[in-house]
Amino acid sequence: MKKFNVAIVGATGAVGEEMRLVLEERKFPVKKLSLLASGRSAGKIYNFRGEKIEVQELKEDSFKDVDIALFSAGDEVSEHFAPLAVQQGTIVVDNCKYFRMDSEVPLVVPEVNPDDLKWHKGIIANPNCSTIQMVVALKPIYDEVGIERVVVVTYQSVSGTGREAMEELKMQSESIAKGEEVKIKVYPYQIAYNLLPHIGSFEENGYTSEEMKMLNETRKIMGDDKIRVVATTVRVPVYRAHSEVVHIETKKKISVQRAQEILSAFPGIKVIDNPEKLEYPLPLFAEGKDEVFVGRIREDISTENGLVMWVVSDNLRKGAALNAVQIAEQIIERELFL
Repeated sequence: MKKFNVAIVGATGAVGEEMRLVLEERKFPVKKLSLLASGRSAGKIYNFRGEKIEVQELKEDSFKDVDIALFSAGDEVSEHFAPLAVQQGTIVVDNCKYFRMDSEVPLVVPEVNPDDLKWHKGIIANPNCSTIQMVVALKPIYDEVGIERVVVVTYQSVSGTGREAMEELKMQSESIAKGEEVKIKVYPYQIAYNLLPHIGSFEENGYTSEEMKMLNETRKIMGDDKIRVVATTVRVPVYRAHSEVVHIETKKKISVQRAQEILSAFPGIKVIDNPEKLEYPLPLFAEGKDEVFVGRIREDISTENGLVMWVVSDNLRKGAALNAVQIAEQIIERELFL
């Protein structure tokens, strides 16, 4: 099998580290792995397939001879360095939001819209973590009976904000247990033992940027601008894995049994739906797993053609690193290099 030179940009962040692990776990055909980050992170050492790799400072010429680069270092880095990488012949899979709504850039979840990769021009965008797990769960329902409207409430873990947020949750929890003063740095309010109905920045319409992502990205991924989506996104004191309550108004009625069948048969989904035995997806059990877990599938008794689902997935895996690596795998399989 042909092997490829791969780079991870933002290699020392939570998602960058997960990308490295996923590449190794999935036996991605890596010839040479380059770990790139800011100057302050250069020199750190990570293991990959039994070898020690030193993190290099990201520079404009870092992509010479790199076939595929997985970016997870923020909008400013992607804006500047992704086009430079493409100029040097590198395919970029970008995990930040900068390119997601660019009409020239495919926004891809491989289980949902892999054919959009055919029209890439060197950059492929990885969707928002909360959007990814939702559209994976929506896709089989959409294909079966169509979807008119989605109402979603998310319960998103602190790892979606990054390593500092995970540390803050830990420190605040320890401080509360010891009766000490709680220090607040990452979020505007204490996150331990609390919920924050605010992810991203507030926009003029009263919704947050995270909530608007779920509308706009879902329409682009599904290729349907008529789907109505309204979201409320909430940060919760969970380390990893996002959870969502998803209300779906379908064009035609679908039974709970049929929904369970088609969800169970869909790639990347695992249905756990035995309420009589108290079996349903939990973020605690989703951590470190690749699947999108779906349960609590039931009719929405407030509307004629409605379903309600509980959807859980590890946001650092399927919501970020895994999805990016799956995109790269599709590029190789379909021979979609520049």
